[in-house]
Amino acid sequence: MNHSLSYIHPQTKIAQNVVIEPFVTIQKNVEIGEGTWVGPHTTIMEGARIGKNCKIFPGAVIAAIPQDLKFNGEESYVVIGDNVIIREYATINRGTKATFNTVIGDNSLVMAYSHVAHDCVIGKNCILANAANLAGHINVEDYAIIGGLSAVHQFVNIGTHTMISGGSLVRKDVPPYTKGAREPMSYVGINSVGLRRRGFTTEKIKEIQDIYRIIYMKGFGISKAIMIIEAEMPATPERDEIIDFISKSSRGIMKGYNSSS
Repeated sequence: MNHSLSYIHPQTKIAQNVVIEPFVTIQKNVEIGEGTWVGPHTTIMEGARIGKNCKIFPGAVIAAIPQDLKFNGEESYVVIGDNVIIREYATINRGTKATFNTVIGDNSLVMAYSHVAHDCVIGKNCILANAANLAGHINVEDYAIIGGLSAVHQFVNIGTHTMISGGSLVRKDVPPYTKGAREPMSYVGINSVGLRRRGFTTEKIKEIQDIYRIIYMKGFGISKAIMIIEAEMPATPERDEIIDFISKSSRGIMKGYNSSS
């Protein structure tokens, strides 16, 4: 249902059962999946690909061109999965020639006033709390939660099942299953509450805790800690994921609370 007080470019592709409220602007080269609701005063610009059963609240702006002076008008996209909620005045920018895509995964929640810059990839079931700000080229893995008023530096990677405290300045990569808080942001434990809620067993949580004790609590350098983990702990998907994430980190991972910066 398209409201008569909205502008919808004739070249858009809008599926069945999409509700478009008054004063919405939808530009050309936009696709919207069935069952999605587009709230009043929303602006959806060229290059948006929006999945099924999404909810986009008033004032959101999706697929505006990147706030990047290197952008030269190349065709690029914002790709939003199914069942995504985008709250009031959130902004999600298109990709640049670096990757051509900014991506929001299925079942994610982008709360009010949050900003997702160009070439970010946000996984499935993620939450960006109110006014979280992501610079360009950030990768956020599945089930990560970024607290309100946080600011994430460009090219940072945030691992799966992580929890970042509100108001954090995220300058370093955040390894999987951890919690980050304080200033400068530091490791404050694993996200045990979130892991239990998602069905991780007590034994699996203890395994992850033991891995991070070696990394953060024993006084080893990162390379030495990884060697010990590989030698002393049996291979599991979680162990290997942590090792792989840290080994590939180009920015370095967040410090332990008692570590020097």
